[in-house]
Amino acid sequence: MTQIPLTIPSLHKVYQNGTKPADIIEQVFEKIKEVNDPGIFITLFEKDVLLEEAEQLGEFDPSKPLWGVPFAIKDNIDAVGYETTAACPAYAFEPEEDAFIVKELKKAGALLIGKTNLDQFATGLVGVRTPYGAPLNSIDPEIVPGGSSGGSGAAVGHGIVTFSLGTDTAGSGRVPAALNNIVGLKPTLGAFSASGVVPACRSIETVSIFALTVEDAYTAFEVANSYDSADAYAREIASYPLTKPKSDLVIGIPSQSSIKFMGDKVQEASFSDSVELLKSQGYVIKEIDFEPLYEIANMLYYGSWVAERYTVIEDLLETQPDAILPVTKKIITLAESRSAADAFKGFYKLKELTRAVEPELASVDIMCVPSIPTFYSVKDLEDDPITPNNNFGTYTNFVNLMDMCGIAVPTPARSDGRPGSVTLLAPKGEDALVASVGLSLEAEGTRNLGATDWAFSSSVELAESANDTITIAVCGAHMDGLPLNKDLLALGACFAEKVTSAADYKFYALAGGPPYRPGMVRCEAGKGHKIEMELWDMPVSEFGSFMQTIPSPLGIGSIKLDDGRSVQGFICEAEGVKDATEISDLGSWRAFLA
Repeated sequence: MTQIPLTIPSLHKVYQNGTKPADIIEQVFEKIKEVNDPGIFITLFEKDVLLEEAEQLGEFDPSKPLWGVPFAIKDNIDAVGYETTAACPAYAFEPEEDAFIVKELKKAGALLIGKTNLDQFATGLVGVRTPYGAPLNSIDPEIVPGGSSGGSGAAVGHGIVTFSLGTDTAGSGRVPAALNNIVGLKPTLGAFSASGVVPACRSIETVSIFALTVEDAYTAFEVANSYDSADAYAREIASYPLTKPKSDLVIGIPSQSSIKFMGDKVQEASFSDSVELLKSQGYVIKEIDFEPLYEIANMLYYGSWVAERYTVIEDLLETQPDAILPVTKKIITLAESRSAADAFKGFYKLKELTRAVEPELASVDIMCVPSIPTFYSVKDLEDDPITPNNNFGTYTNFVNLMDMCGIAVPTPARSDGRPGSVTLLAPKGEDALVASVGLSLEAEGTRNLGATDWAFSSSVELAESANDTITIAVCGAHMDGLPLNKDLLALGACFAEKVTSAADYKFYALAGGPPYRPGMVRCEAGKGHKIEMELWDMPVSEFGSFMQTIPSPLGIGSIKLDDGRSVQGFICEAEGVKDATEISDLGSWRAFLA
């Protein structure tokens, strides 16, 4: 059977023309057989079960952005009915429910097909530290697959699935992308829920996304970016539309005196070529001294943050220490030599180093770095399991410690045929900006997707930022005909449609006024009420002015609609409803006013 390219636009096109999700499930299993790598999945779901789930999707529903899209998850993320192992059989347990992020992706129509292999307890950047047999790199089996999300990277690289979930503490969502010619999206910390995810470094880690294209990665990001009140580290992070970056965007790169390639001249030339591509697109390039960032990067494994990993396996170390791989144990038990005083010294040092580099970072809009400084083979890791792993973290380890977002993007192949890749980094909340730059960069030259024979093509046409719009959901005084609607009209906003939120909210009439305002407060998924809303399209250029008119306790955050979409809209802080009247049962501000 002819294989259909598993990008989201390609899938939705064939679904529109009559292809069934069951046909794609058959293709997935055909590809798995063709690849013949038992190291990719720790648990592959039964085909009959998946065919039944595909059948239950019914008729094609284009309103669900991931309808019929196959995906996989790293096996430190929960899927109900299947063990979560974190690549340690002695640690395995069967969860009672899907991880929060898995639920969100399924609600948007995605089909989960299995759980992928990883470096044990997500400790490593190489992908070979697993008792389940390491997955092979999808491009070249002699090269390591990258880790710790090795199976997730290989699954996308081979074209088995459209996208996959990894996790990222030190670069595990970016290094496998660079090694498998795919995209690796590491979101702003807190954008994705960690409920149902086995932690590595709880305070500085995130679930990540691997995909064949930037467009697909960002589509999955928009769905997964759903606030989870049960996750103490969750944050309201906006999902802005992708627009053309400003023409005078300043991109920082490592200075010639501080850039590192471990002697790899081919990688050095590849990065230089990528910088020239950015220049040709009109961006301003500025060199930055990266030595302070390297010092921050070294703190991740040699500082007190390794103690966070220790908390996850402390009981196992006491009861079944031999169940943990020697290299994993060696790294994590470094925590036993650290004290609470050491931890605070580390926090202070991180703050000092971050403050020292702030002036340089403030002079650029984003940064562009090599995703990896060089390549390593499986043989290299057999000879030295530590040094290559550490070197892979050169441009990744500091990112989460500094609360940045990033995306690894394929670039034209190196002169020796190995995949090219750079990572775009920005401050928290700028996920759309780095993805927008990534869209234009990945389109340079010609390449196939991952290790497949599917040629890259893009149908994305970015609008100019000044003319593009952002969709805002309103539920009260800004609705059509109500007192503050004039403010939307004055900013050039246009009515789009009437919608209803998911049943994840409580609704209140806030104290004060006029104008009188409601407040939507997020609660546990499915335990609230559906609220009537309106969607208005506002010029992106006016969004900042609009934000200045929003009084406390209201703010803009992601709101889940009952059709699975996620939009930006008014969210109320829980503290703001102390003196408010709950009107959840009405489900409508107009009904309350009546």
